Amino acid sequence: TSVHWHGLNVPNAEDGVAGMTQDAVMPGETHTYRFRTEQKGTFWYHS
Repeated sequence: TSVHWHGLNVPNAEDGVAGMTQDAVMPGETHTYRFRTEQKGTFWYHS
């Protein structure tokens, strides 16, 4: 599982595409997304 963002510019390593931009977060593991953004608006994300 990971979190993938739509419309929000995030660092590639935080984009949440398992196997492409980051490793999948496996059951029992955690991942903390850390990035700053100045963007304003309504954005969509999903896991």
